Amino acid sequence: MSQILAGDDLHKSFGLTRALRGASIVLDEGEVVAVMGPSGSGKSTLLHCLAGLLTPDRGEVRFAGRRIDDLPDRERTHLRRTVFGFVFQFGQLVPELPAVENIALPLLLAGRRRRQALAAAAPWLSRLGLDGVGERLPGELSGGQGQRVAMARALVANPRVVFADEPTGSLDSVAADEVMELLVDAAREHGTSVLMVTHEPRVAAWADRTVLVRDGVDALGQRLGMASP
Repeated sequence: MSQILAGDDLHKSFGLTRALRGASIVLDEGEVVAVMGPSGSGKSTLLHCLAGLLTPDRGEVRFAGRRIDDLPDRERTHLRRTVFGFVFQFGQLVPELPAVENIALPLLLAGRRRRQALAAAAPWLSRLGLDGVGERLPGELSGGQGQRVAMARALVANPRVVFADEPTGSLDSVAADEVMELLVDAAREHGTSVLMVTHEPRVAAWADRTVLVRDGVDALGQRLGMASP
């Protein structure tokens, strides 16, 4: 597999709090990697730096061989809209938009015509077991349904990398397993890489490899979800 995303010696502080202290990570094309660690260890900060949501104080982030941490905000925003997808703990769906329009949102923001965007979004409803809910607002969906809509939104533009920050944190174990199975299967079908932050070993078990973060520093794990001690 070839490398798609890499962070090297990343440092990030918020005031006097040092969230990252030299973390490094590599993600290969088509690979699913789980980032684990105790609360406050810096795992979400690491994900946000790799995704271009935060700029590290030191270190480099490279996507497809190109350095992206020093790009202007406009170019990083373009990356997030075209080649990156995002799934957050509580979905962060737009409450005024029905499910199918929430799914189509990345395409609309990228300039796709409304009819074309909705046509591309509609098949994801059946693919993720959401038949019949396309016109429902987020407030009318169950937690598992809402998170599947968020997953569809992350995948609809065929991104190269999906960043998932505690994607099952608000779900019970049954719904969490369903969501992870759908996310991993859809990603593998499209050759999409997935980098997810989780504190749940059960969720991390879906990954090819686990990276353990402690005190802002990484300890690279081994494949098959086994973290290094």
